Amino acid sequence: MTEYRFVESLPDLIDPTDYAGHPDGGLVRLRVSATADGVRVSGDALRPAVLEGLLAELGGGPVQQMLCG
Repeated sequence: MTEYRFVESLPDLIDPTDYAGHPDGGLVRLRVSATADGVRVSGDALRPAVLEGLLAELGGGPVQQMLCG
């Protein structure tokens, strides 16, 4: 089961100018980085459930998540 950790901020990989070009909400962006602790996968999506499913499939550690609104 995926562990979720809520954090104050995460990098934005999608900005407001991207919304018009993806009216179906299917845009997902990923950033893969090598760190001293291993590999970090950062993501942003217009539809969070799509990104959450992808990260859950990858597994390997907790998922940091922001509460927006």
